[in-house]
Amino acid sequence: MTAETGRQTTRRSPKQIAELANGIVDPVLARRAGINTALLGSWDEIVGEDFAECTRPEKIAWARRGGSHEGGNYQPGVLTIACEGARALFLTHAQGELIQRINGFFGFPAVNQIRIVQKPVSLAVKRSRKPVPLKGEAARKLDAMMEGIEEGRLHDAVKRLGTAMFGKPGR
Repeated sequence: MTAETGRQTTRRSPKQIAELANGIVDPVLARRAGINTALLGSWDEIVGEDFAECTRPEKIAWARRGGSHEGGNYQPGVLTIACEGARALFLTHAQGELIQRINGFFGFPAVNQIRIVQKPVSLAVKRSRKPVPLKGEAARKLDAMMEGIEEGRLHDAVKRLGTAMFGKPGR
């Protein structure tokens, strides 16, 4: 009880950001793609080093079922996997083993078929252009702010940041 309010306070145990994010993201992924963050996070271990860098699970299309789940109407789904280029041929040959690994991950026969879609998996890194060097008052202001920083990597990083910030219109 706190003295000021007279109310009982309960302490919550700290949670990791990943737990909170998964709690928010999992329902959205399940609704839209039929997958969860656990599958995405474990994908590299499931497919192995041969396909970890060139594949990504996209969605699981679950078969529509009429009636209740308990009536034995459950049917495994079709997993769509994005795969880069020629690796799709090798992935096609490894489908049987991959289906077994995925079902082993889920602990039940979740997938009975794999659909491979050829498309880029790795995100292209967009390189930002170098900021234009500062001139006049902005350059003098940045130099004054950096006065106590020794030459080196930190100095260079702070200078890049300051140049980008002061170089933006309206600053």
